[in-house]
Amino acid sequence: MPLPHPPLLLVTDRRQARGDLVDVVRAAVAGGCRWVSLREKDLGEGEQVALALRLRRALPQEVRLTVHGAPAVARRAGLDGVHLAAGQAPAGAEGLIGRSVHSPAEVRAIDAGRVAYAIAGPFAETASKPGYGPALGRAGLAAIVAASSVPVLAIGGIEPSNVGDCLAAGAAGVAVMGSIMRAADPAAEMARLVATLAGAQPRGR
Repeated sequence: MPLPHPPLLLVTDRRQARGDLVDVVRAAVAGGCRWVSLREKDLGEGEQVALALRLRRALPQEVRLTVHGAPAVARRAGLDGVHLAAGQAPAGAEGLIGRSVHSPAEVRAIDAGRVAYAIAGPFAETASKPGYGPALGRAGLAAIVAASSVPVLAIGGIEPSNVGDCLAAGAAGVAVMGSIMRAADPAAEMARLVATLAGAQPRGR
């Protein structure tokens, strides 16, 4: 399944959001985001479904809405896919399926017949997940891309100034969380990222 365009995934975190999460996401979509994944794993399944349904009602139909977590949430809320944790089996997952990876070994274990993309990180130091692991940097990301049979998105400390480095390392796109959740103007911040991604995208990709 092809990735949404632009290949820029917004991952939610209501605890970092400045204001109501739905309002923040709606503003990011106004700034050009066309792919959102609900990542609120501390909530129970029913609460995640309810929040996903609120988001679905608030967003244009062309925006892909997925969930980081259980395939059951995606099924109950009628979402477009599931993003799996590293090592999580894709059993029960449908639609656009992704997986988090942190090393070439993890990305090599992906079944490209079931999983459409990988998210590799952290690319840089990130306030969203301090101490989550050493930053991959351009070389580490390039090693994961070289080992991957699916498109790879970079996550972790992504900002307009390093989007070009991510693409130069072979990433198909980027994923962001805290920079949009914490932004005073999520629409403007997303618009800068979308414009930078479009300008840095190699021709023919």
